[in-house]
Amino acid sequence: MKLLLSAGRVIDPANKIDDFLDILIEDGKIVKVAKDIKDKTAKVENLKGKVIVPGLIDMHVHLREPGFEYKETIATGARSAVMGGFTSVACMPNTEPVMDNTAVVELVISKGKKENLANVFPIASVSKHAKGEEISDIGMLLNSGAVALSDDAAPLMNAEVMRRAFEYTKQFNVSIITHCEDKNMTIDGVMNESFNSTTLGLRGMASVAESLMVYRNIAIANYMGALVHIAHVSCKESVEIIRWAKKQGMKVTCETAPHYFTLTDEAVKTYDTNTKMNPPLRGAEDVKAIKAGLKDGTIDCIASDHAPHGRIDKELEYNYASFGIVGLETMVPLTLTELVDKKILTLEQAVEKLSVMPAKVLGLKKGTLSVGADADITVLDIEKKYNVDVNKFESKSKNSPFNGKSVKGAAFMTIVGGEIKMKEGKIL
Repeated sequence: MKLLLSAGRVIDPANKIDDFLDILIEDGKIVKVAKDIKDKTAKVENLKGKVIVPGLIDMHVHLREPGFEYKETIATGARSAVMGGFTSVACMPNTEPVMDNTAVVELVISKGKKENLANVFPIASVSKHAKGEEISDIGMLLNSGAVALSDDAAPLMNAEVMRRAFEYTKQFNVSIITHCEDKNMTIDGVMNESFNSTTLGLRGMASVAESLMVYRNIAIANYMGALVHIAHVSCKESVEIIRWAKKQGMKVTCETAPHYFTLTDEAVKTYDTNTKMNPPLRGAEDVKAIKAGLKDGTIDCIASDHAPHGRIDKELEYNYASFGIVGLETMVPLTLTELVDKKILTLEQAVEKLSVMPAKVLGLKKGTLSVGADADITVLDIEKKYNVDVNKFESKSKNSPFNGKSVKGAAFMTIVGGEIKMKEGKIL
């Protein structure tokens, strides 16, 4: 079946396009991009007033399957993704069993294909059992379909193991996605170390625990000539180190998440455990630095760090609640509201960080509306105003600090492989 997207504003940063154009899709591919396309055999979607962009990619999500299906499954995570406007997601390896073997990688891929919603790309574990002691069989993991390596929230504390991991991944020209935290400095910490942590009586996590490991990992990767990607950058010092490293020509990319440019640790004053995440919410100066890093290109990507948890994980005292929030269905509105609407980023720059750059970092042939490209397309309604309602989330979990927040902008339609998967808030 042919599909014709008509009368929308097309923004394709990879091809430097920002114009009112039509897009013709056939057999899952983009076959024509031009003005006033006529094809009587195509189903027409009139998208006047909407913005058509390359399919959005969330390069940092937790789908919890296998092992923690009460929090999320690949099925519910894929539904959450297309509802949020994401045509592709890359999922972290902190499953049970850990994604350190080909069987788990292949399981995730097959379940993603079975759901036939968003593309699901696994990120495999760098070390066996994510214990940071012995390197996984990286070659086999990549050959079985993994797109990157990471131990997620269990950083490789041993610098020599980190070095050997980079030595291995360099052969395949793939990134190690590093959660940067010196665990020795954050024992029992639950929020940012600050005046607020003192007054709230909560043990703090110093920002230097992040920035120290950012520098270490970049330094080791540079020494080995390998690619490194810094996950969820949250503090001023990390931004400064990455900016410096890029100026030196080092092979580093990085991401931040919407909560780090939207909230500060002032939000923790309510003791709402939905404000508990790792890295933690930082101070006002850090938020300012994150926005500056996004604006000047130091920060390449925006990712959700979608971390679903059940009520039993979150409805506890702050010290005992699990770290993490869901984000697939709030990332687009928060980016449009906090960055585009406030002139931190242009719409084109936002799309680049949500699509073009994640595709580049993960080595995916996506993030473009070029003729011949996969017809993975997101349509945005940038004028829609509403309040976030977690009860409407497709995700199995509802742990978001943004419930009730007034936002502007949403995904209107999600097209994957030429098929409409979501339209006007309904999964098809």
